[in-house]
Amino acid sequence: MKKTVLNQTVVRLAFLSVLLANAVFAFASGSREGAGNVLTVGATPVPHAELLNLVSKELADKGITLRVREFTDYVLPNQALMFGEIDANFFQHLPYLQSNAEWNERLVPAFGVHVEPMGLFSSKFRNIADLPNGAEIAVPSDPSNGGRALLLLQARGLIRLRDDAGLLATARDIAPGGNPRGFVIRELEAAQLPRALADIDAAVINGNFALQAGFNPQRDALIIEGEDSPYVNLIVVQRGKENDPRILALKEVLLSPRVRAFIEERYNGGVLAIFD
Repeated sequence: MKKTVLNQTVVRLAFLSVLLANAVFAFASGSREGAGNVLTVGATPVPHAELLNLVSKELADKGITLRVREFTDYVLPNQALMFGEIDANFFQHLPYLQSNAEWNERLVPAFGVHVEPMGLFSSKFRNIADLPNGAEIAVPSDPSNGGRALLLLQARGLIRLRDDAGLLATARDIAPGGNPRGFVIRELEAAQLPRALADIDAAVINGNFALQAGFNPQRDALIIEGEDSPYVNLIVVQRGKENDPRILALKEVLLSPRVRAFIEERYNGGVLAIFD
């Protein structure tokens, strides 16, 4: 009798173990399926995260849950993407992506969205002609945006770079006699430039950080890039994932008339959509 009870107990425990194993497997499978419908995008707050949050409901209607992870610098979003912590990022242009060999090898643009015109700002002077000789002008310290800033200063006749300077120009590439007013070029992290205006004469600031600091680039910048800027802001993914259905769905909702109208109304020329 005791042996029979023991055998029945063993059978019940084995059956419960099977049920538990099946439940764990079903839960894990369901979690994996659900994860496939989640799209995590790293972005700087303005305008990138704002634009992503704008289309989150439209993605939800397509069965995709959008998660926006905000970054305040220009290095961590690419690191997070390479290590698979996020599915895409939205903050950079092609020259910046190509400025790092590892990024350029492992990450690729999926599609472009907008241009943020870079401008020269000052809290001390209202006109470019008012900048004194020897004025201290800050530019972003990363190679692509630093070069972009110097090209803007050159385009407006403030400095002249050597002919072979290229997109990654630095202050060392200013041509002999190419800085007749003796401007002092100082490199600072891009995100710090708006806060540095109190201590310097002027700074060339990326459009997203200018907007985040409360500037209206078209109104407040002493000089600003035109609409022909080649620095298009991109959705970037791991190489080989350009046609991920979730990325294609994001492209469809981001490059829409509704988003273009939002950009035109909200950013007052500080962000320029590149799509119709």
